[in-house]
Formats: sequence, structure tokens, C-alpha cells
Amino acid sequence: PRARRNAHKGLGCILVAMANKFKLNIDSRVERLAEIAEFVEDAAQACGFSADAAYELQMAVDEACANVIEHAYAGKPGGKIEIACEKRGDEFVVVIKDHGKRFDPRRVAPPKTDAPLSKRDVGGLGIFFMYKLMDRVNFDFSRGQNVLTMVKKIR
Repeated sequence: PRARRNAHKGLGCILVAMANKFKLNIDSRVERLAEIAEFVEDAAQACGFSADAAYELQMAVDEACANVIEHAYAGKPGGKIEIACEKRGDEFVVVIKDHGKRFDPRRVAPPKTDAPLSKRDVGGLGIFFMYKLMDRVNFDFSRGQNVLTMVKKIR
């Protein structure tokens, strides 16, 4: 396995990559979203995704992690986010874990995507985009942590 600590940023990030398995442990700061996007892009391309498909994965993971930072950790730094990406056969599986406030997707109203912009609520599109960009999305809360699993077929 290859492990790299981004000590040069002084932010306590640990990246581990093993044959088609990639892990990133990162703290809950908005400034870290670019690093998360780079991690997902590298993992996706290493597993055979085109640049366009890798971008879709980045968008879904970015939305998920932004939601973790904003809602699970209430925008406070210091929370931990664990991201694991893995190629399983013809699928790319992303698992995002956090120990923040419990999340229940059933309590989120679906966005009014057919309404005029002036009638739409601000925000609320993150989960919508995750479902649109990924083939499967599953939210779970167990053992005191939120676990989001997203799957995209490698085409």
C-alpha cells in the first residue's frame, strides 16, 4: 500500500491507495473540498473512468461532503470525514462516513425543479444531484455515524 500524508498543508490529511482502493481521511472544512475533488478524480481515472464520468463522480461527492460540512458538523472545522473509493467489478463504490449530526434523507423535501427560479427554495439540490449522477445512493446511520454509499457503473 501507498500512504501519503499531506503534511505540507499542515491539515492532517491521510491518503491511502491500494490496487483499486483509495481512502482519504480529512477534516470538515469547506477549504478541503478542492482536495476531495482531486482525490475522487485521481481514483476514478485510475479505475478506468473517462474525464467526463470522473467529473460526475466529483460533483456527487462534492455535494455529499459539502452537506456533511454544513449540516452534520454545522460548518465547524474539526469534524472527521472518511471517504473510500473502490472498484468492484464494473462498479465504482464511494463510501462517505462522518460522526456528525444524524441525517435522515426522508426529512428533506424534494426540490421543485419544474418551478420557475423565483419560486424555488435556495439550496436543496445536493441530494437531487447525487441521485441524478449516480446509479445507486444509500444513506444509513448506524454505530453513531452517517454512512453514505454511492455507486456508479464503469462504462
